[in-house]
Amino acid sequence: MAVNDPGGADSDAEEPPSMLWGLDPVFSAYSRLYITDILQMKESRQVPGVYFYKNHPLFQVDVLGTVVYKRERDDFYCYGVDDSTGVINCLCWKDEKWRDQGEPTKCRDPSGSSRGFNIEDELKRLKEAERQSTQLEIGDLLRIRGTVKTSRDAREIKATCFYKVSDPVMAVQISRMLEMPQLYRKCYDEPFQMPSDDLGGTEAGGSSRFHYLLSRSVLTLKEFLSEKEVARFRPYDVEFLLHPLIQSSSAEQESDQPRTSLATQIRKLLKETLSVLQDEGQIFRKIRTQDEVYNVTEQDKDLHTAIKDILREDTKREKYAEKGCHVLHILSSMRQRYSQNLSREVLEVALTFLECKSDIISTTEAHYIVL
Repeated sequence: MAVNDPGGADSDAEEPPSMLWGLDPVFSAYSRLYITDILQMKESRQVPGVYFYKNHPLFQVDVLGTVVYKRERDDFYCYGVDDSTGVINCLCWKDEKWRDQGEPTKCRDPSGSSRGFNIEDELKRLKEAERQSTQLEIGDLLRIRGTVKTSRDAREIKATCFYKVSDPVMAVQISRMLEMPQLYRKCYDEPFQMPSDDLGGTEAGGSSRFHYLLSRSVLTLKEFLSEKEVARFRPYDVEFLLHPLIQSSSAEQESDQPRTSLATQIRKLLKETLSVLQDEGQIFRKIRTQDEVYNVTEQDKDLHTAIKDILREDTKREKYAEKGCHVLHILSSMRQRYSQNLSREVLEVALTFLECKSDIISTTEAHYIVL
């Protein structure tokens, strides 16, 4: 299995200031990293307990792997978890309600005198299932979320949540195996870019201000497109929405530093806003021409019709009749029939929208049929 090296040139780069870490979405999420990368991450020089994968700060991880060793103490379990890239020690505290608990209470025999649904028996079964999910043996599949720690020069995970995963046909492991390379490619291996300060102020303050303006701008444009049910637009059609944001930001700044012009700031903010909305799949350009026209994914009736037509036609074929069409098959067909510029993000937004309207349904996580 190919695993990314968290070291290299990026690891020697200067750490971003800790006051800006919260701008990186990875920092507040449970990162699904390979264990070998967790073991090799460098600890921050600014804040102990925070680590860097490339230039992404993080301290929480989400790991799925097989238990290869187990040690039990009065208050906790120590599990060695192997995801095929490495083994890491996981410290899992025992829940107080299970501690010092003897053998589980036997539930009443449902074939005896008490027939039908019995709430006490059902509660006992649920409690027993919960208890068993926290007691693992070697060979069991464990999912764990927790904080990364370094103890006695050894990296480990201190669990905030852990449980045994039932995966008899390896569906969970295969799904994760397919998901991880995409997360690395689209998120973890993409360096977190601190935007340049074109809106005035110090470098750190300007970056924070720009991110604040960008988040407000994205939200403003989303609300406008939804409320007005805009199907397509050009940048100058929505430019006026950003004027109040830039003007209020400029009014709040009190500095003698030279400012870029209002028009330049608006153009930069609009460009970044449109880029974010494209990355999210909310808007797209059907045809790339000098006339910069954007289609709104949830309002594009032609896009919705083309998706439903493809599902309606292809699910008649024996190959897709039972399970439906996979999202990648739909994407390929849409690029041939509708637009070569269509991205998977746009398609997934459209599929979610159509499913919410009950025009289509998903038979699995990535297969769809039309109603």
